[in-house]
Amino acid sequence: MDPNLIIRQIELNGSLIRLLVEGVSPAQAQLKPDLESWSILEVINHLYDEEREDFRAHLNFILNKPAGNWPSIDPQGWITARGYNQREIFQSVNNFVSERKKSIAWLKTLEVSDWNAGVVAPWGKLITAGDILSSWAIHDLLHLRQLVELHHTYILQLSAPYTVEYAGSW
Repeated sequence: MDPNLIIRQIELNGSLIRLLVEGVSPAQAQLKPDLESWSILEVINHLYDEEREDFRAHLNFILNKPAGNWPSIDPQGWITARGYNQREIFQSVNNFVSERKKSIAWLKTLEVSDWNAGVVAPWGKLITAGDILSSWAIHDLLHLRQLVELHHTYILQLSAPYTVEYAGSW
């Protein structure tokens, strides 16, 4: 693993996420295709909280092994407990972008000699610093795909009664 390339990807992912959410109307931001799906607002606020309370916190925990327990998180619970879908889209995007900038600045200062350093997580599995860094980049990509799918659904709804077959298969 080349950590510099992974960090660069995380930085690029942040820009792509911002671009996919930029200019989205409040109505589009709150749109949920179905009861199980997330809205754009829920995705961006999830990413904001994950930035602060998951990836950066857990990587720091592994690298510095502070006293105490593995930082606890509840990403699924936060959606409703923190009212993600009732937030304002512009502020939510700015919150994420600000946190991502802090993360990138912090990541670029790290001097890690052993990305295999790890801790046993509460579920009994060894998690290494390299696992967290790589998972951070992949987590972004999962949500980038989700944001694209939400845009796709929105355009399909706007386009009715017209078809989009000419575009090609989805």
